[in-house]
Amino acid sequence: PVGALAAIRESRGPQALFLLMITVITSDSAQYFTGRAFGKRKLAERVSPKKTVEGAYGGFVFGTLVMVGLGAYWLPSVPVWLRALLGVTVVALGIVGDLFESMLKRSAGVKDSSSLIPGHGGVLDRIDALLFAAPVYFIVLTHV
Repeated sequence: PVGALAAIRESRGPQALFLLMITVITSDSAQYFTGRAFGKRKLAERVSPKKTVEGAYGGFVFGTLVMVGLGAYWLPSVPVWLRALLGVTVVALGIVGDLFESMLKRSAGVKDSSSLIPGHGGVLDRIDALLFAAPVYFIVLTHV
């Protein structure tokens, strides 16, 4: 996954890499705020008790909008329908990555993966979604 991040920057430039990052960041933030405002149904309570289905919906909507909107400038050769599909895929993989990392922390019996970023679950919470989304994003960009 880290190699995919480097390969994205090398093959498509910093804008393509930043688009992936800003999509994931927007989705993560939208999941949090949408979940806090509207969340009722738990997404994966045993793994991550605060995550909600409504939060995931918010992440899908806003993350995909970022991929489609900013992608018009930073990935103009990628058709809009593919950017939308890529946005949904990046968000879905980001959610899976976040849940996977939460599962690892739960199985290890720790709240944070490190103390480098206090109150944010650790450094892995900042990159877990990227690690799952980057390889697929790179593969799609390689074939477009």
